[in-house]
Amino acid sequence: MPHTGLVGSNPTPGVLKVIKLDLVHEIFDIQKKYTVVGRDSELKKALVALRCRKHVLLEGPVGVGKTFLASVIAKHLGLKLFRIDGDERLTERKIVGYWDPPLVLSKGYCPEAFVEGPLVRAMKTGGLLFINELNRLPESTQNVLLPVMDEGILYIPKLGEIRASPRFRIIATQNPEEHTGVTRLSEALRDRFLLIKLDYQPYEEEVKIVKLRSGISEDSIAETSVRIVRATRSSPKILRGASVRSAIDLALIASQFRPLNIERWVEASIMSLSSRVEVIDEYHGREDEVIAEIVKSALQGFQG
Repeated sequence: MPHTGLVGSNPTPGVLKVIKLDLVHEIFDIQKKYTVVGRDSELKKALVALRCRKHVLLEGPVGVGKTFLASVIAKHLGLKLFRIDGDERLTERKIVGYWDPPLVLSKGYCPEAFVEGPLVRAMKTGGLLFINELNRLPESTQNVLLPVMDEGILYIPKLGEIRASPRFRIIATQNPEEHTGVTRLSEALRDRFLLIKLDYQPYEEEVKIVKLRSGISEDSIAETSVRIVRATRSSPKILRGASVRSAIDLALIASQFRPLNIERWVEASIMSLSSRVEVIDEYHGREDEVIAEIVKSALQGFQG
């Protein structure tokens, strides 16, 4: 059964004390039920924020598990998840809803003629609006969220006010501002979120994730895949390294090679990582060469 621990108003000190006491066991249960590796601190912060009627912004590099964490929290709290994927072409109409012309002609501007978007549906049903890559949305679309987050109210011309259920929450994600194709959130919007930063997880946790998600039982393949991927993050020739998601794919591909010597690791790494790392300008178009160099350096002394 989902944990229905959301509070409908700001919690009293007594409620906060109970929340604090229960969190350790609750987080352990979440990790066990949904195979979440680590992330104790991030889970704790998100649960406390949501129970205090706050909205959450998860910030971190691509592939660190922001979307997975949001979906796990929604399931745990028993909230239906309404997803929006950030895109510069995503208009207010697509997230709020629109009037259906044939129905307007036949019935006029009535509730039946309005096709509800994910924002309205989440507000009315008390669901979780999940906005993936919020900072890819146009600013005009972002601004629709301001009155909703402030007062739980959305005004739709010819329809009137939509009031959010007390259980309505927003979890949004964003990539760091240095990533291409993203915009800086307005101060007004950023101020309405509680920010939780996610970084790459420790080596041991990433190895465990690779084994869980790939189904590969060989420690050496999971460990080597993670070692290579982590090496891309520290290379001076790479602006943006690969994530644990890339390590999962690398492990799957490498597991198909026999014998698995260093040349095969280079081949598997190029297949898995070429489109997932961003090299500095000097090496643009030479991603394969950079990856091969990183693999050979990371696996120095490797015996195939």
